Amino acid sequence: MGRVEGKVAFVTGAGRGQGRSHAVRLAEEGADVIAVDICRDIESVGYELAGPDDLKETARLIEAAGRRVVAVQADVRDAARLADAVERGVRELGRLDVVVAQAGIAPLHGEPPLQAWTDVVNVNLVGTINAIQVALPHLGEGASIIATGSAAALMNHGIVQTPGSNPGGAGYAFTKRALSEYAHELARNLAPQRIRINVVHPTNCNTPMLQSPPMYRSFRPDLENPTREDAEPAFAVQQAFPVSYVEPGDISDTVLFLASDESKFVTGMQMRVDAGGYLKWHDYHV
Repeated sequence: MGRVEGKVAFVTGAGRGQGRSHAVRLAEEGADVIAVDICRDIESVGYELAGPDDLKETARLIEAAGRRVVAVQADVRDAARLADAVERGVRELGRLDVVVAQAGIAPLHGEPPLQAWTDVVNVNLVGTINAIQVALPHLGEGASIIATGSAAALMNHGIVQTPGSNPGGAGYAFTKRALSEYAHELARNLAPQRIRINVVHPTNCNTPMLQSPPMYRSFRPDLENPTREDAEPAFAVQQAFPVSYVEPGDISDTVLFLASDESKFVTGMQMRVDAGGYLKWHDYHV
């Protein structure tokens, strides 16, 4: 207990899933939290996103852990709104030490296709950059930035058989690769200030994004309307461990480590929490 005692964390996508898990875990370990979520659906995304009641529940769980919370409905695509949320949080909570840029979408086979591309780029890449960059003026020595990538960013996707067939899905992988390069470059520029940034790359994670009809169809394209029961055995192809997915709390373990002073000399890393998935795609290299 108390591994981030006295720190304040800014968490996007905090309404449910990994974002809620990270926010609550940090609170349980002593952090106050600025919790942000869009709290509405995006049309090109084929599953429901968090709503206002979900963010309220996250806030309740943080307070139940004995910590303070500033919960704000904000779209990560709106940098001005995000900046207002951070500034409000810093006024009420006194400081900012940790950024967890978690918000993301997967508009697989989204319609219209090019809107799905636009939305995933604007949320996953531009939105993550927005969250980090509005926080930068408030961060000082010892601060930690953690961005959520994906095991999809690290795969060798090989030849694209049907270009343009799924811009939302292609855009998802692209955004996570681009985010990884962004974090690497930013880590070099923040290092003299002793501010760290790392990317956590989850494999399949048991959240509403994974447990959704579009994802089921991606893993079982041979079926017209695959169910969870149809898709879950296929989920295992992504991991070297004999598992179909990990839980949000498994990712939160790494987020907590990176947020704490235990990782004070860890920066510019691409931290895989992928049950060995990377090992299936790549030989050893430095």
